[in-house]
Amino acid sequence: MKQQKKGFAAFLERKDIVFSAKRYGIDALGAMAQGLFASLLIGTILKTLGQQLGINVLVDMGTFAQGVTGSAMAVAIGYALKCPPLVLFSLIAVGSAANQLGGAGGPLAVFVVTIFAAEFGKLVSKETKVDIIVTPSVTIGIGVLLSMWWAPSIGAAASAVGNAIMWATELQPLFMGMVVSVLVGVALTLPISSAAICAALGLTGLAGGAAVAGCCAQMIGFAVMSFRENKWSGLLAQGIGTSMLQIGNIVKNPRIWIPPTLASAITGPIATCLFRMEMNGDAVASGMGTCGLVGQIGVYTGWLNDMAAGTKTAITAMDWLGLGLICFILPAVLTLLIAMPLRKIGWIGQYDLKLDV
Repeated sequence: MKQQKKGFAAFLERKDIVFSAKRYGIDALGAMAQGLFASLLIGTILKTLGQQLGINVLVDMGTFAQGVTGSAMAVAIGYALKCPPLVLFSLIAVGSAANQLGGAGGPLAVFVVTIFAAEFGKLVSKETKVDIIVTPSVTIGIGVLLSMWWAPSIGAAASAVGNAIMWATELQPLFMGMVVSVLVGVALTLPISSAAICAALGLTGLAGGAAVAGCCAQMIGFAVMSFRENKWSGLLAQGIGTSMLQIGNIVKNPRIWIPPTLASAITGPIATCLFRMEMNGDAVASGMGTCGLVGQIGVYTGWLNDMAAGTKTAITAMDWLGLGLICFILPAVLTLLIAMPLRKIGWIGQYDLKLDV
């Protein structure tokens, strides 16, 4: 018979407040990335399309979407934390405050502050007869106060780490290109959010290009490597969806992760050293790879930003060649070549890459 919890532990259970790495590091972080996608990222895509096609209404749509980035992230996090409606709606103000006060590191500030505001809001939710006043007041009050207190420092710290990574990549493009490509690519396949990590650190420039390379190596690599098992549905699901679909198979046989990871270790330095591929669009795109072609759109948007800033004169054939090779051709070819001997020696079995798609 299950022992009944008592006291504060029972209260937390009733409020669905769970202190765990999964709840905060996977559920909340992954939801934050979706909030980013539904605001900043889609807004950037719409705005860029509008500017290129001369359609002002698309530019306006994109601008409005970008303007609610902090609120969208906060609501997404609150949804993942299973907040009651009044708490969830109150997080709109919290996310806006944290994102603005966090500066370049706003996404990380939103992540940290929203978790605290959401959990405190859940504690008082429906505990009084004036819930409609108490719950929003506590949620917004704690969230905004913490934003004023913490967000500038959190944002500055995140920016400092991101700037250090970008500086190191400029200084040592071979080594750091490999490290960033592999780590961000691995994060993309794990049940955490590489997009949220890149956004939180503001990862752009050469480091952003390496991150794009690593993510593409994982997605295109798994899509092509598993084509014999999963056919076209698997190719599309992984190639423009997510390589995270393979995480169950990776747990069963970690060796299937070797080919795309080695491919990312090769394409990252090629991106940074040979093609000098930079991702100067929104940092969240650095961690998206070929998911909806967001990584490639981010690179293209970065080219436009550089041209507008006067640091780039034109988009060259070399730019397009590098983008095609790094994001699509090399990941497919390298992963297949690395996988072939592993299949022959039995490290990758006949059904090890099979998906239920």
